[in-house]
Amino acid sequence: MKNRLKVLRAERDWTQARLADELEVSRQTINAIEKGKFDPSLPLAFKAARLFGLAIEEIFQDEPQP
Repeated sequence: MKNRLKVLRAERDWTQARLADELEVSRQTINAIEKGKFDPSLPLAFKAARLFGLAIEEIFQDEPQP
């Protein structure tokens, strides 16, 4: 799953640790999501959307399977 977390975080000049604190997850979780190694749970995706004031689809995009 592609996402814009890193870009949105950078626009606010937030570290991964700051975003992790805001979303109540570990910094490692944020790192894994940003690198596409981990897909967030639906509640976490909603929380991120609320935090950034965006729709989930504006942050996370499903990648078509080959």
